[in-house]
Amino acid sequence: MQEGTIARLTDKGFGFIKRENESKDLFFHSNELQGVKFEELHEGDKVTFEVADSPKGPNAVKVSKA
Repeated sequence: MQEGTIARLTDKGFGFIKRENESKDLFFHSNELQGVKFEELHEGDKVTFEVADSPKGPNAVKVSKA
């Protein structure tokens, strides 16, 4: 599992995670949340996740609050 911080949330059910030592934020969709609802997340929250490849590039899966 990797750790990061919620960088940005949208009103469409997805957001982006800031990772240390990475220039690009990692996309995540609310379908990938575990043990937390999208509405309970806030920018700046610490999260844990795994990285998976998708047709549009890497994205976060199995996202939960740290």
